[in-house]
Amino acid sequence: MKGDAATHGGRAVIELREKILSGELPGGMRLFEVPTAELLDISRTPVREALSRLTEEGLLNRLPGGGFVVRRFGYADVVDAIEIRGVMEGTAARLAAERGASRGALEEIGRTIHELDLCFGDRVDDVDFDRYSALNQVFHHQLAALCGSEMIRREVERASSLPFASPSAFLPDKANIGAFRRSLRGAQEQHKAIVAAIAAREGARAEAVAREHSRTARTNLEYMIREAPELIAQMPGLALISD
Repeated sequence: MKGDAATHGGRAVIELREKILSGELPGGMRLFEVPTAELLDISRTPVREALSRLTEEGLLNRLPGGGFVVRRFGYADVVDAIEIRGVMEGTAARLAAERGASRGALEEIGRTIHELDLCFGDRVDDVDFDRYSALNQVFHHQLAALCGSEMIRREVERASSLPFASPSAFLPDKANIGAFRRSLRGAQEQHKAIVAAIAAREGARAEAVAREHSRTARTNLEYMIREAPELIAQMPGLALISD
């Protein structure tokens, strides 16, 4: 029974998150346990847990009189979320360099970088995005753990769970967005520079490159808003941005 409850709870979180990020449940919409449970066709207990989890993630606000409301986000909120992740990842990279990462951990993240290299073809915009996206997540999990601090790792993960702040936020998913795909080559060079600085015990450089690397999401967001607004509909989550 506990396993079933956990499975239903996990499914409720995933389905609700997708509905929110896609705009199916728009910003400002009120959510209550019973109708939400009916929408997902599951019991109230996993729905209650899912609503609380998405409140922790920042996608929902709890209403004083009961229930929840889907949050709306301004452009400044998105920029701040990206900045917070950059600060935390930069701190993780600096501490890894200053404290010294283990040889095994450096070899492991080095293998991930090699696998990321294999995602690129001969043409500038020839990228196996699905594989890159998956490996990019692996790289950032490994980076957060390099300094050996569970507290730092947990806080980096927490910052990355903020709306729009994950390492893959505003990447082009399966859409054929050449400008974004080309930007991934620069991001990959930053991956290499971060790890090289950590291995060389260059804390200031590791932190600076890691913080700059986090701005890839902001660069892609700015590109869409200023130069290609027609692409906004292809990006999960942008339906929540109200200005």
